[in-house]
Amino acid sequence: VLEYGIHSLIAVPLRAGNLVLGTVSLWRSDKPQPFDTEEVALAEELVTRAAVSIDNARRYTREHTMAVTLQRSLLPRRLPEQDALDIAYKYLPAQAGVGGDWFDVLPLSGARVALVVGDVVGHGLHAAATMGRLRTAVHNFSALDLPPDELLALLDELVARIDQDEAEESGNSPVTGATCLYAVYDPVSRLCTVARAGHPPPAVIHPDGSVEYADVPAGPPLGLGGLPFETADLELAEGSRLVLYTDGLVEDRERDIDVGLELLRTALEQAGPSPEDTCRAVLDARPPSRATDDIALIVARTQALAADRIAEWQVPADPAAVSNVRASVSRQLARWGLDDLAFTTELILSELVTNAIRYGGDSIHVRMLFDRTLICEVFDTSSTSPHLRYAAMTDEGGRGLFLVAQLSDRWGTRYTPAGKVIWAEQPLP
Repeated sequence: VLEYGIHSLIAVPLRAGNLVLGTVSLWRSDKPQPFDTEEVALAEELVTRAAVSIDNARRYTREHTMAVTLQRSLLPRRLPEQDALDIAYKYLPAQAGVGGDWFDVLPLSGARVALVVGDVVGHGLHAAATMGRLRTAVHNFSALDLPPDELLALLDELVARIDQDEAEESGNSPVTGATCLYAVYDPVSRLCTVARAGHPPPAVIHPDGSVEYADVPAGPPLGLGGLPFETADLELAEGSRLVLYTDGLVEDRERDIDVGLELLRTALEQAGPSPEDTCRAVLDARPPSRATDDIALIVARTQALAADRIAEWQVPADPAAVSNVRASVSRQLARWGLDDLAFTTELILSELVTNAIRYGGDSIHVRMLFDRTLICEVFDTSSTSPHLRYAAMTDEGGRGLFLVAQLSDRWGTRYTPAGKVIWAEQPLP
């Protein structure tokens, strides 16, 4: 200290409230005069301002880290196994803060797959937590096998309740403005049913490379309430690519959204044939500007279930027809090389067909799908859903669904415009 000629020192504690973050030391060597009162006051003012800034930066960094951790934990870590869609996805967080963009892939009954992508307005912990609540709700609603428009209606009611509860408790800003797109693809019919709530329209890349935006009614954002949602049925040729994304990919403060959609179309037309190539081409074509919003991108290439893996029969409403169904099922399983499943499959379909004949009306249809699992489905015109229960010792019936539940991995009911479907899945040997 003496060698450098230092003769005066001001040591000011760097304090944020009751917390001491450190000490700022100011040394003087050039001027021979010691620090005076005004310089001490100036040092105190500078250090006080610095302490506030450092404390704010610490708090922001901690909140940002928590929000990123929360959001990463809520997004899917790996995609479920299924054969209907070949899927690639990319997620890019905003550089200025964590947003509420999310996506999911949900296997449904009948070899179908649901794709969902959504966006919650705002940034930070509140947006990430709300995104997690909506994603969990979609998981639960999808388990009911609801059509896309009905699922969005339930999600709309949930967002409205979240807004109401938070406004009463803490005065937080509402999440109205959250958007969502829900699509269900059926590899048997190659139909994709789509509904959206204020979300950008999906893009379809046809097998010949041409690109178009699907004409899906927009619907209001989630949380407004009182307005219905509509669906659109897209018949997709095998090998088509369905592109779902959030608005951070096409919206920018410096350009109109139509310009962003046209830039996305150009990138999709120049993309390679695989979903992974498509994701890479879209992100590489983005302007190098600073990302102000999250980006979620899903590209799904459609597959079709081969005709020789589908077997179906029309069954008359006659109990004597059940034996014919069992015989047809045994022959079909032998052709598929699944003789080990013949006994359980015959028993499952016997119970389901018998129930359909007894309670389901005149038009009964049986279908078997040979996919990752063996799927048995019985269609009827009744809207009454069966329920699993324990039969009493004196009951003559009530044990059929119990047997079905024990012999299959999963079973359930989904409704159609013409009635319902009772389905059961068995693992392949």
